[in-house]
Amino acid sequence: MIIYFDTIAGISGDMTLGALVSAGMPFDVLKDELAKLGLHGFELQASHVERSGIVATKIDVVVSQQPSYHRHLKDIQAIIDQSLLAESVKDRAKRIFMEVARAEAKIHGSTIEKIHFHEVGAIDSLVDIVGTSIGIDHLKIDQVYSSPVKVGGGGFVNSEHGKLPIPTPATMEILKDYPIVLTDIQNELTTPTGAAIIKALSKGTLSLAQLKTSAIGYGAGSKDFEGIPNLLRVMIGTIDEGYETDAVVMVETNIDDMNPEIYPYVIERLIEAGAHDAFVLPALMKKGRPGMLLSIIAERGKLDSVLGVIFKETTTLGVRILPVERRKLSRSSRDVQTSLGVVKAKVVVNEGKERLVPEFEECKRIAQEKNLPLKDVYKIIERELI
Repeated sequence: MIIYFDTIAGISGDMTLGALVSAGMPFDVLKDELAKLGLHGFELQASHVERSGIVATKIDVVVSQQPSYHRHLKDIQAIIDQSLLAESVKDRAKRIFMEVARAEAKIHGSTIEKIHFHEVGAIDSLVDIVGTSIGIDHLKIDQVYSSPVKVGGGGFVNSEHGKLPIPTPATMEILKDYPIVLTDIQNELTTPTGAAIIKALSKGTLSLAQLKTSAIGYGAGSKDFEGIPNLLRVMIGTIDEGYETDAVVMVETNIDDMNPEIYPYVIERLIEAGAHDAFVLPALMKKGRPGMLLSIIAERGKLDSVLGVIFKETTTLGVRILPVERRKLSRSSRDVQTSLGVVKAKVVVNEGKERLVPEFEECKRIAQEKNLPLKDVYKIIERELI
């Protein structure tokens, strides 16, 4: 099963708990499992509220006694490790806290070991993060996806360090390299806790066209916003088997004043910089000039490296950057024994059937070692891989 977080108005810890309860996790189960943490001084409350006419679940963590000291990461990990929770729940919760720790350390110029948590180390955030892990486990979720995460902008939020801009530095640091949507809503739509849940658990964004839903839940935030319901929607279901999906960027530029002999070198450098693919197509440009269209497919996290190569190695003055969703057949590699020796082959799965494809570099290596024509090596290996 997969779960899709639709961040209609961002995501926070309490909104996540509400959405999971709304989608089918019994509230009593959540309370019983959280009791295994051994924490005291809080009460969990659930209610139904309306946001733009949609009934959603609102979870409140009512804290009667916060600790009088700040917790370090090791303190939080100890609370989780010493609990009676399932190991899968513990590991998932600790991954979420690690995302927050990395961000806090980066922002404050400290280390993960030295950083101490403020709001995120409080009881309510411990409950939100561990409760989210409990919900993912109870609903038997195998994979997590999300929409691009909506964040507010233009306002400020009070914190222990004083007023912070929205989105807060911690939220932005956590969501670095993850797709976000900036809005003009001057409220903290996505909190560091919500951002860490997405960053730690999500495999990326997903096209809703592939999702077959079996359960839908709505978690409500505390405030009312003008023009947008303050909700987090989760959708639980399955995606079509046989395809893998990821989100990348397509970088394109038109070039009409560069020596064509340079293009193979540029493509080689782009692949070294982390691009998945790079290719050149002929193009008829403005004023009837012949040129080339250079296209690159890369992860968003590799975008700066790719742009560095483009602007250093080509004559272009600008590029176009487009978000692209890829659908791929499942693939892996396998060593196969053939009459020419052991060959590494690509294993492609389509509609449950495997197809073995020889790798070019392997065929090239064998052709050189055996002093055989490359085309003959391909024929022999392809025949034996059937």
